[in-house]
Amino acid sequence: MTDHVLECQNVGHWFGKTRVLHDVNLKIVRGEIVAVVGPSGCGKSTLLRAILGTHPPKAGAVLMNGEPVTSPGRARGIVYQRYSLFPFLTAQENVAFGPMLDRTTLPFRFLRSLGAARRMHKEHLNLAAEMLEKVKLGNALKRYPAEMSGGMCQRVAIAQALVMKPQIILLDEPFGALDEATREELQAMLLGLYQENLDAKRAGDPPPYTILIVTHELHEAIYVSDRVAGLSQYWAWDQAGHVSAPGATIVYDAVAPVFHPDEPREFGEFLEQREEIRSTVFEPEVPELPGKHLRFWKEIEAGKGPGVLSLSE
Repeated sequence: MTDHVLECQNVGHWFGKTRVLHDVNLKIVRGEIVAVVGPSGCGKSTLLRAILGTHPPKAGAVLMNGEPVTSPGRARGIVYQRYSLFPFLTAQENVAFGPMLDRTTLPFRFLRSLGAARRMHKEHLNLAAEMLEKVKLGNALKRYPAEMSGGMCQRVAIAQALVMKPQIILLDEPFGALDEATREELQAMLLGLYQENLDAKRAGDPPPYTILIVTHELHEAIYVSDRVAGLSQYWAWDQAGHVSAPGATIVYDAVAPVFHPDEPREFGEFLEQREEIRSTVFEPEVPELPGKHLRFWKEIEAGKGPGVLSLSE
């Protein structure tokens, strides 16, 4: 049985008379890394907020493990482009802060001098250290945000999300403000998490990381994900090409090639897919019928791609 962690069912949203999203349908399976791309203003952030639960959709529903999402919850973690770290806490303390709030009460936290409180605090710090080691920051545990680069701070923010073990992690343009070299390092980190998913699936265990990443960079979308979904306000509602205007919808959904962290970055391998996405999702002059390029599930059924869903259940 397919393990759907997240499902968007006919999601629609609008602000006043302005329609932003229309009939958005998307199912994400445990262990996938799905990249969502689309033109500026197409509603990518609105969709992300609907999934997060801060702005529930005006129409349709967002489901997590079959249950409606109506408010924020720990099942969904998020990392924004502009990371939010406490400047007065070290990297390790920033990552330990979430588990501390989640697993202790306010009176308990004030009694840190007690043996049980000290032991739990040490446990949270050890957990944070393990997670920072995973994101290649094991040598920066005691640094404060002002002592770290932007890329290092973004790694801490990702560790903050990972340490809570959410059902799905939402990444909202997480690398957009970083230089190219740092961006490549963090892309490789995501590939490392996906490799852990593949290893877990082969061992018969549930893959630990499900990630939805919103990005405007097509090379990045194809490179770090095993699936690319295109959200666009440029689409036709009939065969004659009449353009609809009730908001953006999913017009592209396809398997992306899976790369391993130690493989060279050969963007030429997916130039054809990049151009297909650009013409289908980003070109207002050629509106697409929504169903024309929604082929992801057919590709999986045909055994295309070496991703998580291609491994035997």
